[in-house]
Amino acid sequence: MKKIFLVFVLLSFWAAGGYACSGDDPVQGGKEEVDPTPDPDPDPDPDPSGPKEYYVAVDGKGSGLLADPFGSINAALAVTRPGDVVYVRGGVYSEAVRFTRSGTADAPIVLKAYGDETPVISGEGMTWASGPHQLVLISGVDHVTVEGFEVTGLETDDGRLEANGITVSAGATNITLRNNHVHHIRNTAPRGENIWPGAHGILIIGNTDKAVRNVTVDGNRIHDCVTGFSETLTINGFVDGFTISNNTIYHCSNIAIDAAGGYAANPDPTRNYARNGVICGNVLYGIENSRGELLDGGFGAIAIYADGSRNITIERNRIFGCDRGIGVVSETDDYPTTDCYVRNNVVYDCWRTGIYMGGYLNYTTGGSENCYIVNNTLYANNRMEGAFGEIEGEIRLTENCRKITVANNLVCTTRAEDLFVHKYTATGSDNVFENNYYCGPGAWMWEQQDSSPITDFAAWQAASGGDAEGGYDAVPFFDFEPTPDADFSIGDAPALKNRGKALPAYFVGTVDFAGNPRTEEGKVSIGAFQ
Repeated sequence: MKKIFLVFVLLSFWAAGGYACSGDDPVQGGKEEVDPTPDPDPDPDPDPSGPKEYYVAVDGKGSGLLADPFGSINAALAVTRPGDVVYVRGGVYSEAVRFTRSGTADAPIVLKAYGDETPVISGEGMTWASGPHQLVLISGVDHVTVEGFEVTGLETDDGRLEANGITVSAGATNITLRNNHVHHIRNTAPRGENIWPGAHGILIIGNTDKAVRNVTVDGNRIHDCVTGFSETLTINGFVDGFTISNNTIYHCSNIAIDAAGGYAANPDPTRNYARNGVICGNVLYGIENSRGELLDGGFGAIAIYADGSRNITIERNRIFGCDRGIGVVSETDDYPTTDCYVRNNVVYDCWRTGIYMGGYLNYTTGGSENCYIVNNTLYANNRMEGAFGEIEGEIRLTENCRKITVANNLVCTTRAEDLFVHKYTATGSDNVFENNYYCGPGAWMWEQQDSSPITDFAAWQAASGGDAEGGYDAVPFFDFEPTPDADFSIGDAPALKNRGKALPAYFVGTVDFAGNPRTEEGKVSIGAFQ
């Protein structure tokens, strides 16, 4: 318990919203089709007296005044109009909260903790007969904010059921989830025949012909969720435009953050994938299937996953102590992961690969295409062998990688067994390596799963046809034990400072991992720090 608390304190800067997303994100402008249908009038009979404040307390029995509060959150939400704020006093509320009305752009409906008190929405002891159940449901409504709640205690051991902390669905738009504490949302059932246990801390699902749009999940703390074959924070189906920022997610199973496509979220194939999103400034650690009581499957959990989604920017995240770091992959044949930007992240001390792309070996043909892996820092990953007994590599490319650019990354190892880059197969085409810098003991493996690695940098350049302006040093640039607050800045190191390939802000972002300008007089350094 001491260790968990220490890590949380050390990372409080990020959890408190210490990072802002880059201003020049490729997702802005919406490359994908957006549902043109205007939102319906959320309140055809608005209250002429203007917005109101309502109050809720666990011992309330009144009309919603501060001195005479409602006794349940749902009672307050039933009377809200655009612009109203519902303040909830501290205490435990054993109810499944449901939003039934919309706000407007100028007057959202806000559900908020009162002062510095902590209201707890608890699912302890709740039962349900079938399918998914959620403690907070925001479905088919617009312009809603939920802020400052603890959401916890919804658990099942039935693999036919699904436990969810907060769900946003059915075309909900302009939704903000901020500074909430979500934990112990759990499905502990074992997998059975045609049974795939599932749970989500936060689920954003586009399951109708109207897109879920403009969702912000910021500054939340999410931990100790057992998600079965699901994920801790999921964006799935027809979701167009989202920002997942400044969250701290730890000690969860399978996948921490997943932008997904190609699954059963939406019956229309053209709408069945997440698009136009930013995942930035998050801290993720202890995302492990190997921690006992979690999903069987060894060391396959992933911190951030773009799987069958399109136009996703993953930037300025700190990831450590997970099974794997960042995946830009596809598990389904018809949904390649496309137009994704992975930039200015630090990924270290993971059991297996740091950043990887492509389709699953001998499993899918979707692959990854037109993606950019630029200006990341990777250090001391691959502490154990992969699923095939191989070293996965700090950077890993599997099936059907097409038009992937890997540039300006600082890739550092600490063990001779580690691989800087591992490209498994000859599938795919037009993949480019430029201006990457490799340091420490290790090697490369090109278009082979398990054979003699390349140990000479010139031989690597010849095999890959890239990194003509890259660099290599057998001496590690970093030489320290990985810690939650490890400093990966490069100072004025001549091999790294302003030695990267000059790329537009569209690719490298406007700021580095620390929030400083990404370029100096048009020059960019190698790694996540300028």
